[in-house]
Amino acid sequence: MITFIPLTGFLGAGKTTTMTAAALALQAQGRKVAVITNDQGVELVDTKLVRSKLDSVAEVTGGCFCCKFEDLVEAIVALVASDSVDTVIAEAVGSCTDLQATVVRPLRQYYGDDMVVAPLTTVVDPLRHLAFARAAERGEPESDLSYLFRQQVTEADVIAVNKLDTIKAGRAEELLDSLRTSNPKATVVGYSATTGARLETLLDAWQGPATNEDVVLDIDYDRYAAAEAQLAWMNQELDLTAAGDGFDATAWARTVLQELSGWAAEHDAVIGHAKITVETADGDFAKLSLTESGAQPTLDRAADAHAPAGRAVVNARVACEPDALDAAVTEAVKAADLAVAVTSSATTPVSFKPSYPRPVHRLAPAGA
Repeated sequence: MITFIPLTGFLGAGKTTTMTAAALALQAQGRKVAVITNDQGVELVDTKLVRSKLDSVAEVTGGCFCCKFEDLVEAIVALVASDSVDTVIAEAVGSCTDLQATVVRPLRQYYGDDMVVAPLTTVVDPLRHLAFARAAERGEPESDLSYLFRQQVTEADVIAVNKLDTIKAGRAEELLDSLRTSNPKATVVGYSATTGARLETLLDAWQGPATNEDVVLDIDYDRYAAAEAQLAWMNQELDLTAAGDGFDATAWARTVLQELSGWAAEHDAVIGHAKITVETADGDFAKLSLTESGAQPTLDRAADAHAPAGRAVVNARVACEPDALDAAVTEAVKAADLAVAVTSSATTPVSFKPSYPRPVHRLAPAGA
């Protein structure tokens, strides 16, 4: 019998960091853990970083778990068969919701003899949550993205507030208490996946019951689709060659994201997330991420500063038109090439807006 741990949460909440940190913590307890990444596109930056830390990694691309349900099942079966794992942690696309009905219940109903499905966990970025809350307090109409975020929180068995180290301790406790009051059926925990602080509270929550498993979201799929369609999804690969003896892969990626951050702030474009990896010719790699317009990038992994060449992968999810995002990334790359003395050669960017969500299954609670 294996344990399947499903994660959801808005773009940039830190699902991948949470999944990786939790997997390592469970392995330290003697569990054999595999993870599954998920995205609407292909060429995932996060998969590269996860594979640098964990042995058993799979990905489901081209759609969320709800619309790629059989691909998810196949990935779980393959991991169990090849690596003899006893625990699988999987993170859904950051723009997906309604997972209780479309993923969790189908897994329990059709595969319950072979797996235990842990409580559905929604990973929350406290700053993103507070931004949406402030907009509501000002009486602003609820945006489609805020609507999507609210649905993700509403359906959670476990609300996992990540990045607690980014806000003051008193404010953090107020936020946790507020979420407990507004979501009485959920278990609310706070932690930092980056530092590991209080991560054990999340692991403990996964051992508890699924207290919100009977939830039925009052969800408007047209509005859900509209929220997803606000975001342009862009993936691109670039070959990088140093003009001199070597270049700083970390500095190049940081410059690209700084330029993109400034562009998004200038154009009032919400950044879901933007992530870059640069793999150097000697096999080292840098990884940086950005989750807020006007903010500085976060360094997830640094690479050697003197690489003769490299290959970059850019994943960007931004609330704008795909053509605008393509142009913004192109200009950001030009600025980075100039700043770091690099010549770049890019593939044609794959930019799109997600199609209408059409789940393979959508089950009501037992007895409903």
